[in-house]
Amino acid sequence: MSYHVKLQHFEGPLDLLLFLIKKNEINIYDIPIALITKQYLEYIKLMQSLDLEIASEFILMAATLIRIKAQMLLPKPALSEINEEIEDPRQELVAQLLEYKKYKEIAGSLARRENFQRLLFPRGMTDSFADDGSVTVPRMGEVTLFDLLAAFHQAMQRLKTTQPQRIEIPTVSLEEQVDFILRRLQEKDQLTFCELVQDITERVVLVTTFIALLELMRRQEVVIKQKQVFDQIWIFRVHLQN
Repeated sequence: MSYHVKLQHFEGPLDLLLFLIKKNEINIYDIPIALITKQYLEYIKLMQSLDLEIASEFILMAATLIRIKAQMLLPKPALSEINEEIEDPRQELVAQLLEYKKYKEIAGSLARRENFQRLLFPRGMTDSFADDGSVTVPRMGEVTLFDLLAAFHQAMQRLKTTQPQRIEIPTVSLEEQVDFILRRLQEKDQLTFCELVQDITERVVLVTTFIALLELMRRQEVVIKQKQVFDQIWIFRVHLQN
């Protein structure tokens, strides 16, 4: 099964690189290329293991990172042996990231203005509370696919440290886990991703639950938010107001 995921904003290889740079608190002008390449390839492998559709641009960027890493490992000639400064192989990539980051910040500023206007003139779905007290869309930060993958990776690491007694291989369908998530959201107005998967002890069930969450997002039946970057991921059931 190939499952194409595209959230509210386009997320490409530069988005993933900026996510890793921010997550590792790295100076964008001095990227530790070995670390970033390793983590970038881990995310690609994680997406492939989930059968997520990966655009060719991701593979091209992976090849670019590996090439830069190889160039930086080559012995450098002494400055006395050459008449010009040695060019940093990361220079072109840094320039791309800075340009892309600038456009993302402008787009983010425009989006914040749009949200402000929406608060002044509400229509349709709002970010407050419905008349029955149920939560609609909260005022919290947006969550990217890479934030979700990071949370999923942590859940997978937790499974590696546990050794449940397995009697038979579990079978679970996508729709079963969609129903599971919706039932959990009937019990509570909101829950974190950790709460959703805390009792899952089988890899296949965890993977199917993660894809079911993406499917519910695609259907616009749930919304995911963060209070701040790299914080807990919260899941909300969408309630459309009449």
